[in-house]
Amino acid sequence: MAPLRVPGDKSISHRALMLAVLGQGRSRIRGLLRSADVESTATVLRGLGASIPDLASGTIEIAGLGLRGLREPTRPLDCGNSGTTARLMAGIIAGAGLRARLVGDASLSARPMRRVAAPLEAMGARVELPEHGGLPMMVHGGPLHGLTWHSEVASAQVKTAILLAGLVADVPVEVHEPAATRDHTERMLQARGVDVRTEDHTVTLVPRGRLDAGDIDVPGDPSSATFFVGLAAIGAAGDITLANVGINPGRTGAFRVLRRMGVTLRYADELLQGGEPVATVVATGGPLRATVVTPDEVPSLIDELPLIACVAARAAGETRVTGAAELRVKESDRIRAVVSNLRAIGADAEELPDGFVVRGGDGPLRGRVTTHGDHRIAMAFGVLGALAGNAIELDDPSCVAVSYPNFWDDLARVRLR
Repeated sequence: MAPLRVPGDKSISHRALMLAVLGQGRSRIRGLLRSADVESTATVLRGLGASIPDLASGTIEIAGLGLRGLREPTRPLDCGNSGTTARLMAGIIAGAGLRARLVGDASLSARPMRRVAAPLEAMGARVELPEHGGLPMMVHGGPLHGLTWHSEVASAQVKTAILLAGLVADVPVEVHEPAATRDHTERMLQARGVDVRTEDHTVTLVPRGRLDAGDIDVPGDPSSATFFVGLAAIGAAGDITLANVGINPGRTGAFRVLRRMGVTLRYADELLQGGEPVATVVATGGPLRATVVTPDEVPSLIDELPLIACVAARAAGETRVTGAAELRVKESDRIRAVVSNLRAIGADAEELPDGFVVRGGDGPLRGRVTTHGDHRIAMAFGVLGALAGNAIELDDPSCVAVSYPNFWDDLARVRLR
């Protein structure tokens, strides 16, 4: 079977659009993810005056407006279901000295925004939030000053919002994190001529008043690829080959955990693409054993933990995940959603305040899964449902469109019949 190509990396796609608009000159983006979340970023940027072509074309060109070329919107900016859009654009809007109201769907509106509002206000912006701390968020930008920020949460979105605010406002910023988070923003800014330095868990940006345009080839999303590695892990597919996958160490924690659980996983054709390491990923299943995921591992696999839980339902022994309280404020309360759904289909699972315990078994798993409109929940249980003997029904399979519109077609192509 020909290698599978998963969609472009969602994190990089968001940032590629934003940096192309802020750049000086024309940028070309190839392999951009076309999904509901990335469309939300494009829509918000258009609302700020950017000209962005239809994302369906595969390769797009964007004429940058420069760091100060955005204009104040005439209506609220709809972020849909995308937390990345809301938090990163808040930093850009604040740095640009604009006033804008960010809104989103019911799920996004309930997600925490104070974590990004606080550093932006410390830089001199004013941010209005409802009592519950989510959307709508009213950002009043203005002349900002430099900032040294000690973040209480390990969040690449918070870090990036601060870096982009400093970049656009032309002021230096320094972010100290409790643990390392994904570094796509730093890599992409460095590739465009910005002085960004990282030491331990501290990132420093020294602006220079401009951002160079730059072309980018978006690699395949490792989060999306992990679902197919999980499919091989549980024996629902043979060897799976995934072409052109990003293997940034900050994003491949799930690969490391799945290897520990018994998956044979290797990289071929490794190269650097726009500052990002990329490879062909080949996965082969084997006897699965339980594992322990520790808090220091969580930032590198936070989005893949629902899949890890579903694989653990087929592993010998007890898998325990802790230090993952952040899962409770994702598109759904993913701890509760994972555990309640595993129990609903007959698996042995237990909820912890900051994680979960799953005890593996080999009996058939059958029942109905409530996705809560969460794409990661739908895909994780879709993988488990692909195993012969299981009969798992999803209440909302279409919610995968947020990150992987063709997921069900690709799953049907590679699963064993």
